[in-house]
Amino acid sequence: MLECLAVLAGSPWIYAVVGLSVLLDVFLPVLPSGVLVITAATAAAAGSTAGSAAVAGAAGAADTVQREVPSLLVLVLCAATASVLGDLVAYRLARRGGDRFDRAIARSRRLTRAQERLGTALSKGGGALVVIARFAPAGRSVVSFGAGSAHRRVGEFLPWSALAGTAWACYSVGLGYFGGQWLGAGWVGAAVSVLALFAAGLLAAYVMRRPALTRSAA
Repeated sequence: MLECLAVLAGSPWIYAVVGLSVLLDVFLPVLPSGVLVITAATAAAAGSTAGSAAVAGAAGAADTVQREVPSLLVLVLCAATASVLGDLVAYRLARRGGDRFDRAIARSRRLTRAQERLGTALSKGGGALVVIARFAPAGRSVVSFGAGSAHRRVGEFLPWSALAGTAWACYSVGLGYFGGQWLGAGWVGAAVSVLALFAAGLLAAYVMRRPALTRSAA
């Protein structure tokens, strides 16, 4: 798995794969979109020559062909744009889902609670919940579907979704890049960066569960 990611990070296809993964993980939260972003940023940390050698070493292959080093700016733009598009698709599907979708939402306690919190937080400008949820496991899905099924206006939801996607993309790329700079552009730096991303997700999930979050956001 790590070998495949290392090889992919040295290919221009990394942008398409990252974008597609981030776009779809609102529907399939098990997709390793964050791991892909961090792996690509870790490869970028090594530079054009050192990065090629590090990727080849991580892949365990004696590949002497210099691979392309991912651009940090393009990675951030790609991940952030895909995140917002995925949120918007989920929001639209939930908003236009009709009675059948509403009944499905009602059977999920997580989505029902998200509707209750978002109804107050978004209408009063407290979109911090949207930003925090972007880092929590499946939090993005809960918030996007919850905002749509609660029939919040797109003008209330979309700006916060854009801020959340940009913050998550910058954080993930920053983890990969600085982890590669400080710990080396091998599997150790990437692993520590991924653990830091998971730790942020656990913290965000804990904060989302606090009833005081809605009151402070509002």
